[in-house]
Amino acid sequence: MIALHDLLAVPLDAAGRNVPVCRDRDAVLDRAAFRARVAALVALVQGEPAQRYALCIDDPFDFACALFALFACGKEPVIPANATPGYLADLADAYDVVLSDAALPPHPQADARAAASNPCMDTCIDTRIDPQAPLTLYTSGSSGRPKPIRKTLAQFNAEVHTLEKQWGALVGNATMLASVPHHHIYGLLFRVMWPLAAGRAFAREISIEPQHLQAQLAQCGAAVIVSTPAQLSRWPALPGFAAMTPAPRAFFSSGGPLALEAAQHYAAAYGAAPLEIYGSTETGGIAWRRQDQSDAWQPVTGIEVRCDEDGALNVRSPHLDHSGWHRTDDKIAFDAQGGFRLQGRLDRVLKLDGKRVSLPELEARLALHPYVMQAAIVPLEGGARERVGAVVALTEAGNQALCDQGRVLLAKSLRRHLADYFDVVVLPRHWRFRLALPFDARGKLPVSAVAAAFEPRAEGFELLAEARSGDTLHYELRVPPTLAHFAGHFPGLPILPGVVQVDWAMRLAAEQVPCVRAAASIDRLKFMAPVAPGAVLKLTLAHDAARRRVQFAYRLNGRECASGAIVYPESAS
Repeated sequence: MIALHDLLAVPLDAAGRNVPVCRDRDAVLDRAAFRARVAALVALVQGEPAQRYALCIDDPFDFACALFALFACGKEPVIPANATPGYLADLADAYDVVLSDAALPPHPQADARAAASNPCMDTCIDTRIDPQAPLTLYTSGSSGRPKPIRKTLAQFNAEVHTLEKQWGALVGNATMLASVPHHHIYGLLFRVMWPLAAGRAFAREISIEPQHLQAQLAQCGAAVIVSTPAQLSRWPALPGFAAMTPAPRAFFSSGGPLALEAAQHYAAAYGAAPLEIYGSTETGGIAWRRQDQSDAWQPVTGIEVRCDEDGALNVRSPHLDHSGWHRTDDKIAFDAQGGFRLQGRLDRVLKLDGKRVSLPELEARLALHPYVMQAAIVPLEGGARERVGAVVALTEAGNQALCDQGRVLLAKSLRRHLADYFDVVVLPRHWRFRLALPFDARGKLPVSAVAAAFEPRAEGFELLAEARSGDTLHYELRVPPTLAHFAGHFPGLPILPGVVQVDWAMRLAAEQVPCVRAAASIDRLKFMAPVAPGAVLKLTLAHDAARRRVQFAYRLNGRECASGAIVYPESAS
């Protein structure tokens, strides 16, 4: 192990020159090639007036070279969470220049050949890097804006030495294969900085699935896998999972808890469950576990943990920028052996498929769309994967779009809007459109009320969308297959009873036109087509106050299937 700030200063003698840095399929880029590429990138940025560079480089070898070139030049690297145009526009004040793959000089192989022919190329760069060199990463805050996390190279250096002390003997000379990006702290540490400091190679290619991993193992031999719970959970069902040879020395997982069932698959196939790492961008790694041994988290070497009265986890760590205690927003409970279990978040930040996302940030972004008046996002329970749902109160333009385009196209439009700022995996997959959000009498928006929008109402239907156009209300209703009204109506051919359709129309009308609660009669009632379980109905309610009636019409797949007029008495108006 060497210090990260000494990475360019270690003499390139015969032994040092051939230390592996990156495996590019059958080729190995060594420390000499790394130094040469750094020198080429120093030449690119050294004379430029810009000080802060947003690193948006997908190639992990070029990313590592650019990172240390910036350190060598005294520049400040800024690592955005993603490189979507909207996200980078939001961070425009945080950087001066975007450094992307396309902006780099071509042919890194030529750099390696130049290094081999010119041993003095190291004189082209200043090998002295300040241990306190700054580095800024961005993560999702709870305020609705990307949150900058400012760290120093010394903090990363402390953490990679901790990782080596904890797992260096297990990893040995293995190549680091990764299915995670390097612009988040987990990938940055495990895929780039730890291998650089330890003198072991990392793979240039991303690891996709077991058969691709097998091809990588055939090229590099001993390896460890750096992945996420979402990816690790999918791999056991894919061809070649249990047959990878040589067997990886370890699987690392971070970004959220790994399901016990998935951990058991790995233990059965490879003799050990993945090593799960728990931590954050602010704190670095905090604890670890292997679920075939225990589901409790154990502090990483050198880390101290405690909890406040409200259960909030506090951390004291050499990976922080101070020596005191750092309070997190994770709630924990200790066990008798000194381990702890996570009890949820005290704020509204979730991890979806390993991606950290702030629900207030999603809500704030949605509210900027011209169709959206207010939005509330809530985690949804059930299903095989973590997910969130969005309840949206629409503007007048949004109401019109819902009436003209329909719910599905409107949801796609809002997802496209969010995709300019967020990874696709964190975007809401379930949408409900409302005339207003379900605020209570105190003006509060209970999470339970927002979550209830995704459950069937007491009347039985699921209310997917509602909009108003003048005196006409528009609804989309889903008819749950498990609806009790299908029982016996009819055996072998379930059909939604007409009386239920009338009841639903009356109840929805009464919410907007209270006098309908005292309906006198139903006129001009027609049923033109049957409604089967699972159907999505479009319902319009047109209020004619002068005639004291509400005309209702159901449509199914563009065809009218029921209609009538709810007549209410004069005394009820």
